[in-house]
Amino acid sequence: MSKMPVLFVGHGSPMNAIEDNQYTRTWRSIAERLPKPEVILSVSAHWFTNGTHIMNEENPKTIHDMYGFPKELYEVTYNTAGSPGFAKISKNLISKATTFDNSWGIDHGTWSVLVHMYQDRDIPVFQISIDADAPPEEHYKIGMELRTLREQGVLIFGTGNVVHNLRLVDWNKVNKGFDWAYEFDEYIYENIFNKNHENILKYNELGNIARLAVPTPDHFYPLLYVLGASDKDDKISVYNKSCELGSLSMTAYLWE
Repeated sequence: MSKMPVLFVGHGSPMNAIEDNQYTRTWRSIAERLPKPEVILSVSAHWFTNGTHIMNEENPKTIHDMYGFPKELYEVTYNTAGSPGFAKISKNLISKATTFDNSWGIDHGTWSVLVHMYQDRDIPVFQISIDADAPPEEHYKIGMELRTLREQGVLIFGTGNVVHNLRLVDWNKVNKGFDWAYEFDEYIYENIFNKNHENILKYNELGNIARLAVPTPDHFYPLLYVLGASDKDDKISVYNKSCELGSLSMTAYLWE
């Protein structure tokens, strides 16, 4: 079996789940390019917990973890099988203490993208949570520990946004970003392509730009798992390199 790629997607608004736009069309094109995964391991910005948790149920539920959107968004379900087997393998690979936890499910960080990538819902999906108290290096290390799953047909999928500041959203900036948003997104882009992961882990050293782009780390940390799971000989591609509503970046990366 060939080694699976790893993928990070800037998922943006939950409305992308039910829209046909440049982002969603790109997600579909990425899926067409990939070998079909046996299983998808998703690290979503929206499962941000105390400690690291892994879902291991047979049939995870769809979570509608957002408020104030049109009714049709709450009618979307992503009813795939789970993967208790790979959940167990993942738990054994991660050196820090982890717990199985089925109080959550497939959240919109995951399904708003997968409804476009894998519309048939025929690939098992499970999620691993983001430990809110862990430093950047720990998330990266978990990605490294999970890297061997790539050789077993698992797509390691991080879903968040490199730049994500909802307090500063500007509805007049459709397809546009603030200068600091472009600057931070570009800094991450350059360090990904130069394979300088240390600079990404130390993103806070950028000072004010980092504080604006990553006011809370929930949407940024999924990238670190994927970076950890990447290999230095992977070919890197970038998609949807753009900003939206001033303070979001939609940039996606594929390592293969």
